Amino acid sequence: MTATEPPLAEGAPLAGRPSSGEGSAKALYSKIGWRLIPLLFAGYVLAYLDRINIGFAQLQMKDELGFSAAVYGLGAGLYFATYFVFEVPSNLLMKRIGARLTLSRIMVLWGLVSSCMLFVQTPTQFYVMRLLLGAFEAGYAPGVMLLLTYWFPNDRRARVMALFLCGSPIAGALGSPISGWILQGMNDVADLGGWQWLFLIEGLPSVALGVIFFFILPDAPAKAKWLTYDEQRRVVGDLDLDLDRTPGTSTQGFGSALRDINVYVMALAWFTIVCGIQAVSFWMPLMLKDAGVGTPAQIGAWASIPFAAATITMLLLSRHSDRTGERRWHTAIPCMTGATALILLSFAGANLALSLISLALLACSVYGAMPILLSIPVKYLAPGARAGGIALINSIGLSGGFVSPFILGWVKTQTGSVNNGLYCMAGLLLVGAVLVLTVIPAGPRAAPSRGE
Repeated sequence: MTATEPPLAEGAPLAGRPSSGEGSAKALYSKIGWRLIPLLFAGYVLAYLDRINIGFAQLQMKDELGFSAAVYGLGAGLYFATYFVFEVPSNLLMKRIGARLTLSRIMVLWGLVSSCMLFVQTPTQFYVMRLLLGAFEAGYAPGVMLLLTYWFPNDRRARVMALFLCGSPIAGALGSPISGWILQGMNDVADLGGWQWLFLIEGLPSVALGVIFFFILPDAPAKAKWLTYDEQRRVVGDLDLDLDRTPGTSTQGFGSALRDINVYVMALAWFTIVCGIQAVSFWMPLMLKDAGVGTPAQIGAWASIPFAAATITMLLLSRHSDRTGERRWHTAIPCMTGATALILLSFAGANLALSLISLALLACSVYGAMPILLSIPVKYLAPGARAGGIALINSIGLSGGFVSPFILGWVKTQTGSVNNGLYCMAGLLLVGAVLVLTVIPAGPRAAPSRGE
């Protein structure tokens, strides 16, 4: 940006879009991606790590504190109760104060609460801490999804969202062996159990990254000092072009999202996928233990395989969805294969090979569908409705994070096996596939990617 060019004001009209070729567009969005995605991705890895370490902690924590599977499943699920309540307000607040303050506040507070999980001794304390963790973490994922709409046009969002959201399976792939090692290697160090060290070691990095967010995360292209004036205008021009393709939406706000039945259908479809995701992330350590894997470190090593496969699937599937402009079948087919994997898992028992194949297929399916389904409301909702609408869909959907561990925990407590619960989760994924194919509007296909 030259000294004579003022910064592009947020919301200012675009005074002509600078001419630039397809190659320069690709270079511009690559530049933005390298500046933003690693930071946002790291935050999501830590968020998801703090979310799934409860599954590894149960290998020691549940027996040491005398919690039943039902108590532990309820506590794990309560996280999503407060997440549901606070997610929409968090995103609406972000529209007012910006992404930098919102996301840094979220990360610092959830990191502190996650670390303090080491002090839990009773079921009541467990429930309270999980409720607080959900309240403080609420808004991170939908906040980032909203932020990405300020930077990337429609035809690039699925793959960008996949790069961000693949932090969840990568957290599993990297975090599983780390969590297993902490449980085993740090047990009884300084008179603390391995599960206590797990919460402390995996919680504090979130606090540090939250401070980094505060100092370097820009709220929008207009505030990015590393973009030239012409680059800022190019981004605004591309986003305005998306808006021109959906006339009449500029005045629609959160109220329009609340009145739109399709918003709730998308939320229900997301709910079914979340139930599948929780079946992987929360119960995988215990399923591997039941399959004959011995130590926590070994469980962590084996658990990394399904998550690694899911990461690759997410990136490839979302890229293909962007190239074709098709969303619904790219979501529905993984839901169907995920249901199949859950049924296969019920027959695995002590067969480690079948357990790993089933878990890998399930992880690839539900994580692969995740960014594609979540890209549908981002394009469907009017700009003014996105902050609240995205958060509403995500919060309703994430209630599956409460339902899934609670049902599976209750079934295991009552019957000694999770099989009937797995059948229930499989049925929900099939419902999600039907909703995506028959109810959610197809909408116009995305235009071919600019710059490719």
